[in-house]
Amino acid sequence: MRRSQLYAGLLAPIVAFCGIGVAVYVNRSWWRLTDNAISDLGKLGLPHNWVLNGSLIATAVLGIYYATGLLERSRNGVERAGVWIFITGLAFLAAIGLFPEGTSPHYYVSWAFFITAGLGFLIAGIGALSSGDRSFGWFSVALFLTGWALATWAKAHFRGVAAAELIGAVTIALWHYSMLLKVAKSAH
Repeated sequence: MRRSQLYAGLLAPIVAFCGIGVAVYVNRSWWRLTDNAISDLGKLGLPHNWVLNGSLIATAVLGIYYATGLLERSRNGVERAGVWIFITGLAFLAAIGLFPEGTSPHYYVSWAFFITAGLGFLIAGIGALSSGDRSFGWFSVALFLTGWALATWAKAHFRGVAAAELIGAVTIALWHYSMLLKVAKSAH
């Protein structure tokens, strides 16, 4: 994996969460974690919708560049398939920015991001298990199950979906950084 791919992997979640944070700050007069969706911050017609949408697209580009390096490091077909599915999830993240709330594909690309990115890291984790990397494999499985359980709980308990989306995004970022750390340690 190239050093530039490692840096892209380091930056990708930071760009996403900073973009979300700035978008929340700019729209703090009306936006609430328990009443809205994160995508409300990027909806068509909103004066500063580019803050969220641009950061999601930039995050996806950085993440895809990083994840293509993971393909080279995959130890078996299951792990490689998981990384490809994860990359597909990142492409859907870019699509969220390209098709913001208020466009017809938005709902579908939003769901597709969370589903494919989550399944991608779960499958990559199962691939790690089958390669003998038990600690990372079980971590991936436990993180997936915990993230989905918490997001499902949040979706059932709040009027908006932003809390569930944030749980999903943090879960994906935790796996991403765990994989990045693992790759960086093995590079030395």
